[in-house]
Amino acid sequence: MGRTFRIYLAGEAVLTCKQCGNHLAVTEGIMSRQFTGQHGRAFLVQQVVNTYTGDAEDREMRTGRHTVRDVYCRVCHSTLGWKYDFAFEHDQKYKEGKYILEREMIAEKPESKRDHGRPRIEELPVRELLARV
Repeated sequence: MGRTFRIYLAGEAVLTCKQCGNHLAVTEGIMSRQFTGQHGRAFLVQQVVNTYTGDAEDREMRTGRHTVRDVYCRVCHSTLGWKYDFAFEHDQKYKEGKYILEREMIAEKPESKRDHGRPRIEELPVRELLARV
């Protein structure tokens, strides 16, 4: 088994694992805050990082039957929510490939303002960097 690398995110606010602080998603990737999970309120998120998924299983939910996989934190292995693999109902197809992160399992941290007025480092496309060399 090789070394695992974590991805650190930047955005207006970052969703992190409540147990260990591992970065999971940016708030700009939240598609809906109106979902309910096993532990209460939840977010429907476009993409997550620093996680892994369990085995696929069919579950009967409020909105119908879905094939889902539990989502776990790559650092502390806490269950964070689930990923929709397949929706049996036609009107639920928009959920396929999306993630549910339960509010009880995550924290929302605003972007750090540590720079105290220093200019921010700009992100440059790789092509532009290579052209400067």
